[in-house]
Amino acid sequence: MKCIYYLSPSLTSTEEISNDLHSIGIDDWFLHIVSKDEHGLSKKRLHSSNYLETLDLIRDGFIGVGLGLLAGLLFAWLAYIFKPFGPEMPMIAYLAIIFVVTAHGAWVGGLTGIASRNKKLDKFSDAIERGDYLILIYARKHEEDNIKTMMGNKHREARLAAVDPHFLNPFANLELDSGN
Repeated sequence: MKCIYYLSPSLTSTEEISNDLHSIGIDDWFLHIVSKDEHGLSKKRLHSSNYLETLDLIRDGFIGVGLGLLAGLLFAWLAYIFKPFGPEMPMIAYLAIIFVVTAHGAWVGGLTGIASRNKKLDKFSDAIERGDYLILIYARKHEEDNIKTMMGNKHREARLAAVDPHFLNPFANLELDSGN
């Protein structure tokens, strides 16, 4: 499954695109819109993006887990070398050190992610601030051609901005359209 990014210039165009995507079988579950006009999206009953799409919670959470794991391993190794809790520390205590520090890293990473915008959306922040609507369409392989054909035929005002070939991977790079 890929995520196809289109930029639409107006709320009316975005609503028409949403209706046309529904007519070719794309559910709201697979269609999200990023906009600074949340009220307009709500008023038109368009499916707004969620926090997992707009914030860097997943990406920064994974980074926090990785750094926490490294720190946990370091602290467990230091505890093994210096034996601050005595010479007979059980293995479960070392595992507990690793687990607690890793969980703390995940927590801090998640909090950092909640406070920062999704890195994949940075490329579109100027357009969104100008008032454009970023439409995220999650497409299965057999739907991609139908979506692109429909958009090319009916919505020339919207432009293909990027394709995310690995939308589940928060570290994957977007394939930007050559028009960017």
